Amino acid sequence: MISEPKNRISERALKVWRISGAFYSFFFLLLAGGLTTLTIIFEWPIWICAAAILLFVLSIYFFVVLFPSLRWKRWRYEVREQEIELQHGLFVIKRTLVPMVRVQHVDTAQGPLLRKYKLASVTVSTAATTHEIPALELSEAEEMRVSISRLARVADEDV
Repeated sequence: MISEPKNRISERALKVWRISGAFYSFFFLLLAGGLTTLTIIFEWPIWICAAAILLFVLSIYFFVVLFPSLRWKRWRYEVREQEIELQHGLFVIKRTLVPMVRVQHVDTAQGPLLRKYKLASVTVSTAATTHEIPALELSEAEEMRVSISRLARVADEDV
């Protein structure tokens, strides 16, 4: 079997994904609070309140602790002369090869959280799909954008 790609994304991606996970968990906090209030007002069985609180605690564990660390451990990439290899996934590991001759353009993007942690995502577009390498160091993302663009141009000239 072919070895997996060697490069990892920035470890600061964990912080960004954990903050995002906390925002998602906030929805479950509102749900738990609403169900607890309704349980008190309408004198519903107490297990409804307990289930809502358990759902909130589980959402924090999954979205803030487990999923970000699994996602970071699985995300790998490698830019080669002829292709870009990506590997990612939580439970199902997906490996993708993007031939350089298919690359049409390369972008970098930063949202507010990525900007705060000096990270950027690199997006590689082909005619059919778009592939993203999330949460790279800002300087590394810029270098990669220029490098992929140059390699794609060379690959296009060879065809």
